[in-house]
Amino acid sequence: MLRHAEDLQRLQLADQHVAFVDRDPGTGAMPLVLLHGGAIDHRMWGPQLDAFPERRVVAPDARGHGWSSAATEARLCDDVVALLDALEIERAVLAGISMGGGTAVDTALEHPDRAAGVVAGGVGTSEPVFEDPWALDLFAQWQRAEAAGDAQAWMAAFMAFVPGPHRTREDVDPEVWDAVEAMAWHTLKEHVVVGPDGIPVPPARPTGVNDTWARLLRVAAPVLAVVGAVDGDDHRKMAERLAALVPQGELAVVDAAAHYPNLERPEEFNRLVRDFLAKVA
Repeated sequence: MLRHAEDLQRLQLADQHVAFVDRDPGTGAMPLVLLHGGAIDHRMWGPQLDAFPERRVVAPDARGHGWSSAATEARLCDDVVALLDALEIERAVLAGISMGGGTAVDTALEHPDRAAGVVAGGVGTSEPVFEDPWALDLFAQWQRAEAAGDAQAWMAAFMAFVPGPHRTREDVDPEVWDAVEAMAWHTLKEHVVVGPDGIPVPPARPTGVNDTWARLLRVAAPVLAVVGAVDGDDHRKMAERLAALVPQGELAVVDAAAHYPNLERPEEFNRLVRDFLAKVA
């Protein structure tokens, strides 16, 4: 499932270099920009890169991920617009999972003229709300692992999101598990700096966009909130809330999938995106 795109491109922008895949058939159809989740990279979109041959598909690596620049405090939504500018793309449909979904919503809020539509998977906005003890415990494990510089413990906490709270690793296609794990290990290897004491230095956090939930009524673009049926309870609630709060929102639930429905159920996910594109672009 996981393969390094043979046509990965690199572009030097004002304050970063960005790696991205750009499939452009030259049809003039509204482009689709795919934004990956946290700790992984553009390769999560393997099942989608060639699924929309009628339109341009761009899949970048965010700062601090994949083959792009190290993380900084820059806003990820501004990075999306900088790449659109460099590629001379005026408007696009933005589709993201998890962190990428939050970035897509942020872009629609902060740069409304650039988002023709938004697909946000397993998320509401870039200000996630976590209340479920399962998720809170995982984040606590994650923080302890970061503080101790324990890469194995960090990875174990991260990978728990793949099956979600209602399944085990055995319920996940091994190819999906291996793909997510390989991308996360690459992020740790390439983007985590070890200090003189031998402890990894936490990467810079991107600057957030504020009051996103309160401002969702201002999102002019149509929004498709997608969530796996067995994703974490908080992720499902956020997707439902997003679809309910934006003026043009709809919710799609992908059966037998958790946090990465595009990987676990690619045909269903692609159909949902294709139907959404037909309505908005």
